[in-house]
Formats: sequence, C-alpha cells, structure tokens
Amino acid sequence: MSNTVHVAVTGAAGAIGYAILPRIASGQMFGSDTKVALHLLELPQAMGALEGVVMELNDCAFPLLESIHISDNPDQAFEGINWALMIGSKPRTKGMERNDLIKDNGPIFVGQGKALLKGADDVRAVVVGNPCNTNALIAMHNAGDIPKNRFSAMTRLDQNRCMAQLATKADVGVSALTNVTIWGNHSATQYPDAANAKINGQPVFDVISDHDWLKGDMITTVQKRGAAIINARGSSSAFSAANATIDHVKSLIEATPAGNWYSAAIPSDGSYGIDEGMMFSFPLVTAADGSYSVVQGLEHTDFAKEKIQKTLDELKMEREVVKDLL
Repeated sequence: MSNTVHVAVTGAAGAIGYAILPRIASGQMFGSDTKVALHLLELPQAMGALEGVVMELNDCAFPLLESIHISDNPDQAFEGINWALMIGSKPRTKGMERNDLIKDNGPIFVGQGKALLKGADDVRAVVVGNPCNTNALIAMHNAGDIPKNRFSAMTRLDQNRCMAQLATKADVGVSALTNVTIWGNHSATQYPDAANAKINGQPVFDVISDHDWLKGDMITTVQKRGAAIINARGSSSAFSAANATIDHVKSLIEATPAGNWYSAAIPSDGSYGIDEGMMFSFPLVTAADGSYSVVQGLEHTDFAKEKIQKTLDELKMEREVVKDLL
C-alpha cells in the first residue's frame, strides 16, 4: 500500500471536525487501500483543543493514518495537500443578518483560496462552512489558476434530508430513493426536487399521493431542517454534516451508479440557464475517470422554475455583497 492522500481539514477542533476526522482516518472517505495524512487547521485560540483531538486520533491507532500535521496558518496547513475540506467558518450569531455573515466570512476564504494556490499543486476543495456556496465562490476566485472545477460546495446534507423525508412518507428505506436533487443555494431558498426523484424506480409523485405535501411541507422541512436541529439540541448539525461531507467526496471520486445522480454545488457551465461561474447546486454524475458532469434534459414545471429562480436570485445577491473579494 503506497498510495497516500493528504487531506486538510479547517476548523478541525470544531464539532463537525471532531465527527469527521476518525471516519477519514479509518478509511471511510478514501477507502481501505489508501493511507491518509491529515493537515489540521485551527484558530490560534483553539490549538489547545486541537492537540486534544490529535491525542484521541493517535489513541485510536488507525492503521491507515500515516501522519498528522497541525497549524494555525493556512499556508502551512495546505502545503502539499490533495483535498481541502473547508469546514471552519464564523457561525451566525443571534441577531446577525445573512449579509453580515457573508461579509465576515469572506476574508477567511480569500486567504484560504490564496493559500491553496501557494501550497497545493493537485488539489480539490470542498466548502462546508456557511454560507458555503458563496464562500466557495470566493475561495475559487482567489485561487489563481487552480481549475474552477476543482471547487465545490456541499448540498449533500440537504439531499440526505430530502431522501429521509421522502422515505418516511412512503414507508420505505432510504435505499429505495434515487435521483433526488437539490437545486441552488445551501440556504432556506434551496429547491429540493421530488418531481424528478424516484422510489424503487417509480416517480415519487406516482408513489406518494399527497402532492400538496411534496410541494409544501416536504420542501420547507428540508429548507429549515438546520434551524430545527439548533432549536432542538441547542447547537447546529454536526455528525450529519460530517456524514454528508463523506458522501460528497465519495460521490466526486467514485463512478455514479447507472440511472442515479447526486447533488453538489459546482461552478455553473450555463446548464439550465444558470449564470456561468455561479456556485450552484445541480444533479451530477461522476464518470469512471473521476470527472463529473451536470445531468442534462430534466424538465421543470412552472412551480420548479419559480423555485429555482428564487434561489438563483439569492445567490446573485450574495455575489453582489462580496464582489470586492472576487
């Protein structure tokens, strides 16, 4: 076993980092035949907590964990990496407007984009820290000549939430669900698309007769799930976000099963009329060579077009807020 993947995780001592690191180190993300070198980035004031996380990783004695590097400097943390999992970001606090959050997080991703260019020759970056679509857009625009298709933002948690809602309503296991799509922004404007999804190969609208629920409560439940979790447990999603990050990366590196697709935010190529370069969530398939493409030819009702336009408008607004950082 000579293959080693170098993986940077930002915000590594946070809740999502704590949940995802042992799963990466155990081989759940890159497979049982790939060693892992972890590059862990944290804020200076969190380095003590990060050292404790490293102790726990060492105490697990993972056979695939080749090395651990820790730093509070992105230039150092990103040196020689193959994957950057950009989990860390400033959280939204009570009374904070979304635009304020975007402005506060923007400079972080400017610096991390520049650090990627400086330290990594062959890298793919996944942004999880919110607002992830716009943070990914900022990082991408500050990463010089790193190909834009190496950047993505995670909407897989939303896809997983949608699958769970549909499976519960239809009284089936989630493995019965295919072709579930999240369109647009990872926010309350996203469009969870059940019209193109299937349950055991049959259109969801044929299996679930409650069409008002499919076009109403199902969508709003997925859109507001993060807030509901915060209200219930007093803190934001952690292990479900970590799990979705693993799903996201695996979908990008493994060939997509025939007849299915997955959701991720990627720089638009103009498909479905979305502005080229916009970081927008689409249905994607990954080929055997590891390249992805947008699923073409899906039909949208007027209802769906309205939802997609709303989330696109929000992303345009966010892009305008950070235009000086692009």
